[in-house]
Parts: sequence; structure tokens; C-alpha cells
Amino acid sequence: EVQLVESGGGLVQAGGSLRLSCAASGFTFADYAIGWFRHAPGKEREFVAGINWGGGRTDYADSVKGRFAISRDDAQNTVTLQMNSLNPEDAAVYYCAAKSGAIVTWDTGYDYWGQGTQVTVSS
Repeated sequence: EVQLVESGGGLVQAGGSLRLSCAASGFTFADYAIGWFRHAPGKEREFVAGINWGGGRTDYADSVKGRFAISRDDAQNTVTLQMNSLNPEDAAVYYCAAKSGAIVTWDTGYDYWGQGTQVTVSS
């Protein structure tokens, strides 16, 4: 059974940091690109960051460049999203997703999804 399980969400003050993790099982993790998306109330789900299989390429939404960093540990089947300098606009449910092939920024390109973790940023 394929599973993606996010963790690390919570409440943080503006300017603070959170570290999200995505733990994968049930598929050959090292062969898959992983993306992080977020969905805030009243908004479309949007791409946040992605990392290719092997970790050789990453991609970020313009809104998070310089503040967020994605990394992967294929030995542990995990992907981490380090989020710094958080602001209220970053508040959303964050999802990790997996796809074969290269990173894409549209959510329909992903095969597997986690259940999400809530990030709340207080001003």
C-alpha cells in the first residue's frame, strides 16, 4: 500500500520556522520526484517546492524562494521542507505528493498524495 505521511505542522509566530517531513512507503521512493503543495481556504492548491529523484534538481514557487528549502533522504524514504521567515500568507494545509519522472508544478501530475499537515502562522 502506498503511503505518504506528513508531519511537523503547527502554530508559529510570523518570522518563525517550521520543518515539515514526508515519510513514504509502498513504492520505490528513490525513483520518484516529490512535491510539496499547499491549500489555503478560498484559494487554489498551489505548488510550493519539489525535488527530483536523486535530489539533483529542485524547484520552488517564487513566493517561497530564499525562505524554504527542500531535501530528501532516500535511505530513510523521507523528504523535508524547511520553512523559514514564515508569514501569515504561508498558512495552509501542506501536502506532499509523489510522481514518477521529473518535477512538475501542477498537482494533476502527481500520482500519490499524503493527508496533509496544517501550518498556522500568527501575526
